[in-house]
Amino acid sequence: MIRIAIPNKGRLHDPTVELFKEAGLPVLGGSNRKLFAKTTDPEITFLFARAADIPEYVQDGAADVGITGLDLISETDSDVDILLDLKYGGADLVLAVPEDSKIASSKDLEGMRVATEFPGITARYFENMGVNIDVVKVSGACEMTPHVGIADAIVDISSSGTTLTMNHLKMIEKVFTSSIYLIANHKTLEAEEKIQHIKTALESVLHAKQKRYLMMNVPSDKLDSVKEELPGLAGPTVMKVESKKDIMAVHAVVDADMIFATINRLKAAGAFDILVVPIERMIP
Repeated sequence: MIRIAIPNKGRLHDPTVELFKEAGLPVLGGSNRKLFAKTTDPEITFLFARAADIPEYVQDGAADVGITGLDLISETDSDVDILLDLKYGGADLVLAVPEDSKIASSKDLEGMRVATEFPGITARYFENMGVNIDVVKVSGACEMTPHVGIADAIVDISSSGTTLTMNHLKMIEKVFTSSIYLIANHKTLEAEEKIQHIKTALESVLHAKQKRYLMMNVPSDKLDSVKEELPGLAGPTVMKVESKKDIMAVHAVVDADMIFATINRLKAAGAFDILVVPIERMIP
């Protein structure tokens, strides 16, 4: 039995559940207020846990696979295999000070206090910078600590900077960049081929999100011109259309961020009836 630990709540829960659904491993019976949930594979179950606890769950073998933030993996210094960047939940750990502070860089904090929920990352950062500080560990409301005299600066998660601005703080340095990762226990990874199947399934969804499937009709005498405008993976698929006119059907997979420009070039080259279709999964 493979146990996959995923966040039980918060901003990481819903996108994680949705990703597994798209990969063909949906949570069965809902995920609210549960500790475990079944999947469509009888050998795979979900374990719901705090995102901060998941690295240690995987390290200690309570879970075989986990989904959590790179910041939490680094903070706990957990000994796990990092398998895949899942490309969501991106955020930065930033060093911030009050708006009216004269502190301009980490070097200015010599001998001062820095409050954070990430004491490990913070201590290592300042150690690497050669700056001696007093790390003040807090478990919440980190933004208020400089305003009540607990700390001179903070290291905290920031996605857009809005929370910092609302609390009259300004970022002076990025300390750590994080996103959500798939991790695995060392021993289980070596013994269980199914973990690689889980990675492949998730990878296929992420890969597909970056691609689009194009279908179009092309007059035969325009085919060469259209093919030159298609940046497909291995060249387009070309089929004869049963029509009174001499028309070919052309299919190709292209990068999603190239769709706008590609369609305009295809139309200019003679393609018509162009369809753009999303791809659910794409396995190399």
